[in-house]
Amino acid sequence: MLLRFRQGKDGRFGIEAQDRQAREDRIARLLGQDDDELLGKAYDGRLVRRIAGYLSPYQRRLVTAIILMIISSLLGVAGPYFVGRAFDDGIRAGEFSALRWWSALFIIAAVGEWFTNRWRIALMAYVGTKVVADFRSHLFRHLHTLTLRFHNNYSVGRLMSRLISDVGVLQDFITWSITGLFRSVFSLTGIIIAMLFLNWQLALTTFAVLPLMALLTNYWRVRVREAYRATRQRLSLINGFLNESISGIRVTKSFTREPLNAQHMDDLNHSYFDANVDATRLAAIFFPGVDFMGSLATALVVGVGGWLVLGDLLTTGTLIAFVLYIRRFFEPIRELAQRYNVFQATMAASERVFNLLDREPDLQDAPDAAALPPIAGRVTFDQVEFGYNDGELVLHGVNLTAEPGQRIALVGETGAGKSTIIRLLARFFDVTGGAIAIDGYDLRQVTQASLRSQLGIVLQDTFLFAGSIADNIRYGRLDAADADIIAAAQAVGAHEFIGKLPDGYQTEVGENGVNLSVGQRQIVSFARALLADPRILILDEATSSVDTTTEKVIQQALDRLMAGRTSFVIAHRLSTIVNADQIVVLDHGRIVEQGTHQELLAKRGRYFNLYTMQWANEQSTINNQQSTNNNQQSTNNNQQLTVDC
Repeated sequence: MLLRFRQGKDGRFGIEAQDRQAREDRIARLLGQDDDELLGKAYDGRLVRRIAGYLSPYQRRLVTAIILMIISSLLGVAGPYFVGRAFDDGIRAGEFSALRWWSALFIIAAVGEWFTNRWRIALMAYVGTKVVADFRSHLFRHLHTLTLRFHNNYSVGRLMSRLISDVGVLQDFITWSITGLFRSVFSLTGIIIAMLFLNWQLALTTFAVLPLMALLTNYWRVRVREAYRATRQRLSLINGFLNESISGIRVTKSFTREPLNAQHMDDLNHSYFDANVDATRLAAIFFPGVDFMGSLATALVVGVGGWLVLGDLLTTGTLIAFVLYIRRFFEPIRELAQRYNVFQATMAASERVFNLLDREPDLQDAPDAAALPPIAGRVTFDQVEFGYNDGELVLHGVNLTAEPGQRIALVGETGAGKSTIIRLLARFFDVTGGAIAIDGYDLRQVTQASLRSQLGIVLQDTFLFAGSIADNIRYGRLDAADADIIAAAQAVGAHEFIGKLPDGYQTEVGENGVNLSVGQRQIVSFARALLADPRILILDEATSSVDTTTEKVIQQALDRLMAGRTSFVIAHRLSTIVNADQIVVLDHGRIVEQGTHQELLAKRGRYFNLYTMQWANEQSTINNQQSTNNNQQSTNNNQQLTVDC
């Protein structure tokens, strides 16, 4: 149930409170699933020093901004003094020249303060934006060094939060808080010195409200940290749910989940509203409280100062200057209180970002790794063992040899280890035991880049990048000419359907190829892989998403293009398996049968059972399709006969 702000007959909000509690319990369970909003320290010198490291290339601008900040602070402190002197030396003494002089100094100070603040903010905005750009580039490059094991266990939403939200918090800190903090401290110090210099009695009178100010600040500080953390948490949940809902809109509509999703969104939205109300309530206590303290201090100073003026112990100008200083005295206090939440958010955000940057890839090139020279394509699996988790092996003692130019088909039920074998071959993971070698080179002793540059990989889950069809095919070889792209597309049978599109090869595929059919996306991925001219070709159920007619076109192209290349094929369709030089049957991570199609059929073992079962299914599909075609042809004949009659 949702929160409703409606008072019951008994004058209480009992039902609404129960609804809110139930909703917050659900939100708490969601928050407990993520570590994104760990509170951390309000200030961590280690993190500040690391942030400062990113500021070092911009030291000159930073020093200039600090100098401008000092000048603006001094000019701001001098302003009330000039006003007081203008009143005493000019108005009270009747000296027009003195009034003009001190008024001119005040105007110069105001203009100078405006000018220096303007350039200080502009410089820090530049530095903050550049540092954030450096942060994002560094973080983005680092994410690409991390292995599939990391990306399999780390959600996309959390990574986007690091790149966008957390780095954005750092930008606010660098742009506004660094010099803003020093300016507040410097201004406060200057105002205190000026007040003591003008009249120490009035200064002590002003400071009399500071104990109350300290109590109010401590009350606010303790509570606002958790309040603003709660708002960030709930906003993070809303962003994550929106991303998930929009990405999965087709599934939502398919299962008519719109009402349930709307209810969940209302829960998140109202929880965010409640958290904001709590944070706003604290702000409504603190900031008006600061204003009240300023008014109280002003009243005390006016009372004490007026008594001193009447006794000729204080000039009127000094009293006016003091009143102006009191107003400015509480401004930096307000700013410092506001900076506290910024600091807390910055520490939490920077801790998450640096934890990610400090994460070392669990698969790296050996220190003495050499570049893999051009290969012939002989692949050897020698007693290979592997497990994704410690103590849980997926492959058990796999021995397999593929000679250059051979086509190896990997078959078996789901979870047998087929995809694991090709992931190890591409060195997305390192073997737990045994070794994999290409042309006698152990994969662990060559660089990953030199290995993968000689592999062509087409996965079951096809991914296309936003851009044109030509851009996506060229992704396989960035320096490829247009003629090479067309040749690759022709080789896999993509040229025909591309030519029928409105803009041909310049047709925009949309996000993840949404403007193309599943089969078309798969064919484009074939062209992308084959453009790289790999020596070893890996196909992970690459024809699973295309229809029979399209598969025949692809199969004809692959028969030509696999010639001279070592190929590893994972497929369930018979047309991709029967012509393989070796068929490797896997069961629970072990090779149970190995041989050609005819050899394995003759054994009448595991492969025979898989083959006959699938042959029956495919034959049934073919018969149904033929029956449908015959019925359609009969209908067309009857319609034609009716027309003839």
